[in-house]
Amino acid sequence: MPRRLTTVVATAAMASALVLTGCGEESASTPSSVLSKVTVEGDDPEKAPTVEVEAPLDVTRTESEVVTEGDGATIAEDDLVSVQAILVNGTDGKVVANTWDESGAVGLDLSQADLFQSCKSQIPGKTVGSRVVIASTPQDAYGDTGNEALGITKDDPVVFVVDLKSATQVLDEAQGTAVDPKKGLPTVTMSPGEPATIEIPKGEKPPTTTVVQPLIEGEGPEVEEGQTVRVAYTGALWRNGEVFDSSANRPEQPWFEFPIGAGQVIKGWDEGLLGQKVGSRVLLVIPPADGYGDQGQGETIKGDDTLVFVVDILAAY
Repeated sequence: MPRRLTTVVATAAMASALVLTGCGEESASTPSSVLSKVTVEGDDPEKAPTVEVEAPLDVTRTESEVVTEGDGATIAEDDLVSVQAILVNGTDGKVVANTWDESGAVGLDLSQADLFQSCKSQIPGKTVGSRVVIASTPQDAYGDTGNEALGITKDDPVVFVVDLKSATQVLDEAQGTAVDPKKGLPTVTMSPGEPATIEIPKGEKPPTTTVVQPLIEGEGPEVEEGQTVRVAYTGALWRNGEVFDSSANRPEQPWFEFPIGAGQVIKGWDEGLLGQKVGSRVLLVIPPADGYGDQGQGETIKGDDTLVFVVDILAAY
């Protein structure tokens, strides 16, 4: 994979605190008196608000209330939403997670089946820029398992205070205008649901500097440093065309996300995808200096291997 094996990703840990297990039915959205027991103070979106809960809460149905109304787009039920969030155990009133202090904004894919039902039912229809309080039943949060790491049992309701930073639709594959690649580069054949077929040009030596060749120019915004990027990809070796990795080989999650410009992927990815448009399909030819270096990677990638990737940029947030 393009991720460095030595990197520990704090955002993944925080995102996992916002995903899992709850599978209850959608609840009504008219606030009741339980939300009056939640106090949120602070209006600086760059700082965590102060959240106080008159615990214990008796949450019999999941509900939400908008604290601050945003003026952005209305969020759809299958959007990928970037949020800052505080999670509070509704039984004892203790804060158990805080993205402002721990990881920074994280992405919630509202189309994912394993996302909290409380988020799936309460966030769609809200507007970007809003601050929302969600009081969740135990079943609509961590369900029958609870979350031992956070100190939440299967019987604990959860309060979410969520700032909705952005929302975007996620593409299934690259969409845009085809671009004729330069001569002497590998050719790419795509088959739905399968790794790309990458054919290395016979008799051609690999380039000594990274080549960034759009195959499809997307119509979305340009990828900016600091964003999290979702991609689908296939990687092959220049020396023999062998595919060593592909997101298509993981049908349960046929995509990969990373914060661009943070050094959590190889240099050829960090620099090569920066500035490309969402929806693009990009061919990256990466020499060792911008890949895994002289040490290579595992048993497959040698220290002198040039890597060839075809990457679909599905979303950036």
